[in-house]
Parts: sequence; structure tokens; C-alpha cells
Amino acid sequence: MIHEAIDSMHAWFDGLGVAGQLGWIVLKILVITMPVIISVAFYVVWERKLIGWMHVRHGPMYVGMGVLQAFADVFKLLFKEVIQPTRADRVLYVLAPLIGLAPALAAWAVVPFDTKLVLANVNAGLLYLLAMTSLGVYGIILAGWASNSKYAFLGAMR
Repeated sequence: MIHEAIDSMHAWFDGLGVAGQLGWIVLKILVITMPVIISVAFYVVWERKLIGWMHVRHGPMYVGMGVLQAFADVFKLLFKEVIQPTRADRVLYVLAPLIGLAPALAAWAVVPFDTKLVLANVNAGLLYLLAMTSLGVYGIILAGWASNSKYAFLGAMR
């Protein structure tokens, strides 16, 4: 039943041509990444509540009983002022977090969620997964190096 619905939706998108095929890929990316992002937010709330219980305090309870606290933290982080060191390499300093985030999200491309729901059906999926998860280190090292501070670079290498 579900497989037939996915096949008919895929056929409809294929009928739209190149734009439909691109739309199908974008839809699959959203179907894969949105549950991952939302589950990470709930894990953060769970971790904060657990740490609050261990410290004998309430934990996050103010924004939506703690459930919306992770999303409030994301919005706060997105709208903060960007502080950049004066001697930092501007391009690499801005590009480094993207280099760290892209492999982490790209690693989910080979994880099969269903027989019909996988973003990339790669024969060497495990090798691809190991390669993508190991590439995120370069973003951290590059962020420390681009700041032009020996302490930030040592912290990144640590």
C-alpha cells in the first residue's frame, strides 16, 4: 500500500520532466533530514532534563514545557551577532562550519529507511558512510586554523 503510493508519487514527479526529478530528490532529502533534525532536538531536551534531574533542579521547563527549548535555542543562535576575529581569514572562517555540516548530513544519504526510501543506492554504502563521517574533522580543523589564533587551532586539533 505505502510502496504503491510512493511509486505513483515518483511516477507523477517523473512526468514533470527534469524539474519533477529535481523536486523528487528535494522531497526525499526533506523526508530524510527533517525527522533527523527533530529527533536531535528531542534528544537535546531529554539530555537537559536528565542532567537537571542529576543536579536536582528542574531543567528546561519554560518554553513549551521544555519541548520547544531546543528550537528556541536554534533561533537564538541563528539571530545572534556574528563575531569574527580581526585577523581571521574571512572566507575560510565562514566556510568551515559548512564543511563540517555537509558531510554529517551527506552521510544520511545511504541509510535505507525503507525498501523504496533511500536517497542514494550505493553499492559501497558502508565505505561511503565511513568516509563522510570522517570528513567532518576537516571543518573543525579549518575553523581553528582560519581564526588565525594558535589557541583556537590547538583546541581544534585536540
